[in-house]
Amino acid sequence: MKKKKVRRVFGLAFLNLAFMILCFVGLLPILYALLLSVSEGASALSSGLFTASRGFTLENYRSILVEEPFLRWLFNSVILSVGTMVVAMACSVVAAYAFSRYRFRGRMQALRGLLVLNAFPQILTMFAVFRLFRTLHLLDSRAGLIFVYAGSMCIFSILNLKGYFDTIPVEIEEASKIDGATELQLLWKIILPLARPAIIVTAVMVLIYVWNEYLFATTFMLSESSYTLAGGLYQLQANDYSRSWPLFSAAAILVSVPILVIFFAVQKHMVSGLTAGGVKG
Repeated sequence: MKKKKVRRVFGLAFLNLAFMILCFVGLLPILYALLLSVSEGASALSSGLFTASRGFTLENYRSILVEEPFLRWLFNSVILSVGTMVVAMACSVVAAYAFSRYRFRGRMQALRGLLVLNAFPQILTMFAVFRLFRTLHLLDSRAGLIFVYAGSMCIFSILNLKGYFDTIPVEIEEASKIDGATELQLLWKIILPLARPAIIVTAVMVLIYVWNEYLFATTFMLSESSYTLAGGLYQLQANDYSRSWPLFSAAAILVSVPILVIFFAVQKHMVSGLTAGGVKG
């Protein structure tokens, strides 16, 4: 019995050590970028990993905030991310609940259609969307980009939220209807509080997608002042003659901070929201 307990303790210790090593290896690129962002010089390849030995400085962060339109890019990303999240979630919550609770004609065909649409890469729609935007005068417009983002993320949001709504017992809704609750009251006061983990996780994933999206942002936003953070980061490295990897690393660290803050704020909902949403199809 004691030998089995000792083997179990050593096995758990070995697993924990292995996981710690894997985490450290995964964090190496982030640590390298962090050290590079506070180092002097402009090259990322002229010395070893610990580039901060060349001199510690916060000049890169000052330059990216003062000399580059970083705050403007940040503002554009916030508007696009929050706007897309609001529009996508407002549409997908209602649609997912309808797919989960109502049995109407064409329901399964519509769900299969959403799966098929989700299987195609978005780049296939690039030319059609560009012509549509040019016709409707939506080029270089945040509203047009929000429309595209919300349309693409609604598919994922509907499928994820439907799986979670399927796990909520129907008896709760039936009891509420007996007490006189309307459909709107049922959705607002009963379903949404119960589905809060899935809604939060889905909203955060929509936010992260828009925050990091590059292709549409640089295609449909034609001026530097309208770029998002992803497009702005590319602009920092577009010119071979003015390229500065420490400056780029400082910008990348600043871009990552808001998402990290949001992730740690909602991490208690992440596991339940993701796992419960995949229980039923």
